Amino acid sequence: MKDRLLSTVDLTLAQQEHVRNALHLLHKKTRTWDHLAAILKFEPTTLVHVAHARRSVSVLLAFRIARLVGICVEALLAGHYPGPGFCPRCGYGFKRGQRERA
Repeated sequence: MKDRLLSTVDLTLAQQEHVRNALHLLHKKTRTWDHLAAILKFEPTTLVHVAHARRSVSVLLAFRIARLVGICVEALLAGHYPGPGFCPRCGYGFKRGQRERA
């Protein structure tokens, strides 16, 4: 049996959306797609296309984002980043009655 490469169909639509949310949040934090692309070792245009759902999320991208933010890939795919109570797109949220940024 041949080894099968992981493809984008290995991620559900919900998992891909969780990765896209993390990608948007990281873009907010790094301020440019070029800087984020250099950190993640992807082309900036690839990240833009993935973020805006013009391309599917790859397992490699999910892995690199999880490693960058310091969580396991399973937690990223389950939507646990940036955490409960925070906007997944910009990091804005309320925690114990105070306004905070993730």
